[in-house]
Amino acid sequence: MSSIAAPTLAPSRRAWLTDLPVLLVAVVRGSSYLAAKGITTTQTVLAVLVLRFAVVLPVLAVAGRRRLRALSAAQWRGAGLLGLVLSAIFLVETYGVVHTSATNAGLIISLTMIFTPLAEAAVARVRPPRAFLAAAALPVAGVVLLTQGGGFTSPSAGDLLVLVAALAPTVHVLLMARITSVRGADSLSLTTVQLGSAVPVFALLSAVPGTGEAPWTVAAGFGVREWGGLLFLSVFCTLFAFFVQMWSVRRTSPSRVGLLLGTEPLWAAAVGIAIGGERLGVPGAVGAVLVLAGTARGRRAVAPAAS
Repeated sequence: MSSIAAPTLAPSRRAWLTDLPVLLVAVVRGSSYLAAKGITTTQTVLAVLVLRFAVVLPVLAVAGRRRLRALSAAQWRGAGLLGLVLSAIFLVETYGVVHTSATNAGLIISLTMIFTPLAEAAVARVRPPRAFLAAAALPVAGVVLLTQGGGFTSPSAGDLLVLVAALAPTVHVLLMARITSVRGADSLSLTTVQLGSAVPVFALLSAVPGTGEAPWTVAAGFGVREWGGLLFLSVFCTLFAFFVQMWSVRRTSPSRVGLLLGTEPLWAAAVGIAIGGERLGVPGAVGAVLVLAGTARGRRAVAPAAS
């Protein structure tokens, strides 16, 4: 009896050992909006971005130094271009987070899971599945309600910036598919070059008069709480999240990883409400439910095998 039962239990245990770290990534990413909001102001966005990625970039460079040397000139150029797009994504998203709630940011950014399949279908000139189109209408309606909070008013500037940030990763994904030189590049090297391209962009912008405080000035003024928040964003939301994704995709299906990471907006809402003391109001609560339900149905529609 025991010799028969053991093989059926082992795969389940292995699946949980793989799934739990990915789920933890979704939790820390969902928490990242409140963490970023807690240490960033309009005047320190660029400085915080410089510090956030400068902390992890040396670790990535040392870990992947041999693979970096193996990249061709075309791969360096392609990854550098993607890094410029990545820098735009983080800029818009971080400025958006400063001007809206962490809950709103986490839920609105989840629209990326709807925008990307729509853009891919448009580029390929194919019609998305009807089930996906029906599901896509739910989060769009949800965001409209979500941004109303206490009543029907215009969305805040932060909400609109985060909405743009939700569109930007779609451009990033489509570029990755179209830039042939990066298709065979190692994931670690590709990420290192992208971050290495983004940091100088943030540093140069921070040097422009009127764009905010200098990174070293912000770093000198940080206390224990601010450094804790920065290290959380750098180590857990960037370095840990990247390595777990690489590790998990090699041990399970990308669709399974995607579904687990798709719980990120749920954790963003939970952290924003439970720790940040944020409130949605009745329209916002209904909107949050529509966003979560619509993105979940949309993922199942485009990846039925993973549901």
